[in-house]
Amino acid sequence: MKKICYKPIGVVHSPFRSREDIEPMRNTRSRGFQNVRGKIEVFPPYEEGLKDISGFSHLIVLFVFHQSQAGRLLVRPPGRRSVRGVFATRSPHRPNPIGMTVVKLRKRRGNVLEISGLDIVEGSPVLDIKPYTPKDRKSSIRTGFLAPRKGRRRS
Repeated sequence: MKKICYKPIGVVHSPFRSREDIEPMRNTRSRGFQNVRGKIEVFPPYEEGLKDISGFSHLIVLFVFHQSQAGRLLVRPPGRRSVRGVFATRSPHRPNPIGMTVVKLRKRRGNVLEISGLDIVEGSPVLDIKPYTPKDRKSSIRTGFLAPRKGRRRS
């Protein structure tokens, strides 16, 4: 198969300096990342692509887990006892270290997007930005092992 190469379109500016800074928030049952603010700096050659983005409240951000270790197919999610398949988790340790998150767009200032709901580490390369639309919302979903079950411990 032909090698696939991507060129980052921007970079994340975040209060999180390392993966370890994020983990304590990921394991809480509070609002977690909802109020965490940061920025996405879109590199100047791609700024024109931000035209009309201000009309959207939320964005899907595809980025590189640049601090991740080599991918593993079996991982233990935070706060869980059981090992799971990496494709059934949000683990950053993947065969291709590509991450995806949804953030709230607070404001655009030129080539910088001010965002909240940030759960990405400082300096993460951004591969793409897409608007979050009603088409992305799903009403009936199954959440696999994440679903609460009466009388059962988290595994």
